[in-house]
Amino acid sequence: MDISTRESGLSVGEAAARVGLTAYTLRWYEQEGLVAPVGRDSAGRRRYTDADLDWLVLLTRLRRTGMPVRDMRRYAELARLGDRTLGARRALFEAHRARVLARMAELEEDLKVLNYKIDIYRKAEEGR
Repeated sequence: MDISTRESGLSVGEAAARVGLTAYTLRWYEQEGLVAPVGRDSAGRRRYTDADLDWLVLLTRLRRTGMPVRDMRRYAELARLGDRTLGARRALFEAHRARVLARMAELEEDLKVLNYKIDIYRKAEEGR
């Protein structure tokens, strides 16, 4: 990344806000090895590029879907190793997708119970 890109990138706070994290969480992601070292401006401040933001969006989606940090860390490590890890990355995502689908099925069942109870209370209120 050239210096003009670094100077025009986003600060920690701006990048965090753009992807829906706190600056503290973004720094924690870096400490945990989830984010590759970010470029810095001439004053030594972190500057996040569009590619950095894309990576952060992926991390936030993985976390939001319940991927454990250890799996996110493993994915980051694999991604940094390049194309020779494509199969391992796919397998990691397939396993996570299976967990997400199972959780969605559980939530569907939970939603059915909620809807049932709502209907009971609505009918009881109407019967008053």
